[in-house]
Amino acid sequence: MPRDNGQALQDTPINGDDLQPQTTHAETQPAPGLGLSAKLLLLTLLFVMLAEVLIFLPSIANFRVNWLNDRLVASQLAALAAEAVPGGNVPPALRAELLRTAQVKMVALKRDEQRILVLPEDMPTAIDDSFDLRPSMRKSLWAEAGARIRSISDALAVFIAPPKRVIRVVGEPNMGLGEFVEIVLPEAPLRKAMVAYGLNVLGLSVVISIFTAALVYFALNRLLVQPIMRITANMLNFSQTPEDASRIIVPSTRTDEIGVAERELAHMQGELSQLLAQKSRLAALGLAVSKINHDLRNMLATAQILSDRLVSLEDPRVQRFAPKLIASLDRAINFCNDTLRFGRAAEAQPRRDMIALTALVEEVGEGLGLPRDNGTGLVVDIAPALRVDADRDQLYRVLSNLCRNSTQALDGFVNPSGKPGLITVSAQRANGQVTIDVHDNGPGIAPRARTHLFKAFQGSTRRGGSGLGLAIAQELVAAHGGTVALADAAAGTTFRIKIPDRASA
Repeated sequence: MPRDNGQALQDTPINGDDLQPQTTHAETQPAPGLGLSAKLLLLTLLFVMLAEVLIFLPSIANFRVNWLNDRLVASQLAALAAEAVPGGNVPPALRAELLRTAQVKMVALKRDEQRILVLPEDMPTAIDDSFDLRPSMRKSLWAEAGARIRSISDALAVFIAPPKRVIRVVGEPNMGLGEFVEIVLPEAPLRKAMVAYGLNVLGLSVVISIFTAALVYFALNRLLVQPIMRITANMLNFSQTPEDASRIIVPSTRTDEIGVAERELAHMQGELSQLLAQKSRLAALGLAVSKINHDLRNMLATAQILSDRLVSLEDPRVQRFAPKLIASLDRAINFCNDTLRFGRAAEAQPRRDMIALTALVEEVGEGLGLPRDNGTGLVVDIAPALRVDADRDQLYRVLSNLCRNSTQALDGFVNPSGKPGLITVSAQRANGQVTIDVHDNGPGIAPRARTHLFKAFQGSTRRGGSGLGLAIAQELVAAHGGTVALADAAAGTTFRIKIPDRASA
């Protein structure tokens, strides 16, 4: 009867879907609203109009000051004409004509510290506000800025002032007739002139804004918007079928940030496409492995039955090798089960115990047939009392993979010193950690093979290899909280394994 030790193979196939990345692409619906080009056009128009507004405020203030200065000059000329009248008595008709021409109601001059009313109005009018246009002795920057702000405020107040407001203005036209000129005038003509000026500025601003916005829009649209839309469209197209290498973006020859983004996107898409293709191949390989394991189970079951019968034989040689054969079959069964579990998820958690490392290494050597007829030998440089806190079967697989790689490297290699091929396994314990070195005096590892040394299907150092041995070894050691790495060696190759005790880990 075969032994039922719970190690029978599980007939659980590796589903290809378990290895295939489950990526779903949700259809991207265009967001409602304006596109990038329309937003760029509107923002350009808005910012140009805002700039025109900022220009309009000081310009309308200057227009008001210049208009009032023109009235001061015209009033001073009218006062000059009035003083030229013999006797100084200006006829009412002439006074009215001079005031109408100057668009004021009254003109007064200050001369020799005396204020002289040159052209008085017929009927006194109440003054609503007064403005002094004489230049002050402003020297500080803040004072000048405050004066400009007040000028803008006075200009805007014209548009909201009562229609019949009368103002008093004092200025210095500097025509030699007095120290200053004082006029009283209605504000309605000023408002009318400012409205006409504002409409002209508005029309010109609209034309400039449209022209400038069009230039900026077409420039930015060609330099930024269209390349970004091209990148976006390519990303959406690539996300539908990432495995299709023909959907990878073709970068332009630009040297700016857009060109860098296109080249980096093409590089990323290329790596993703290769990775997904590799995942697909691994999924197919996993399905094939599950089928192989299904057939291998029957073979191992038959061998297990035969091994149970061998135990009953009394031949000393059979009694010597039968336990090792049974252990090898049990290990093969566990390995097949682990292979199935690896294809579906990851390695099983290690069942750790304090095991004798010397006996384990010697068993690895016997399993690999060391020493061999070609001269390849095995040296176990480990203290007999040294024990390691690890899963026996998993550590056996790690050491077996590393030693097998060493034997393959030594096969056919002729050492320049004439020494035979030799694999040395040494270990020592320190600070709650066991360090194991697997060294061979073979040809070593080429520098170009070290980059992907522990990557499956990429880290093989020989033709036809898959690189799975080192990848599995690294995963098993990492499950123990340890590390495995390529150590520096004067000659040959040395892999160093560090396994901490459970308390340290």
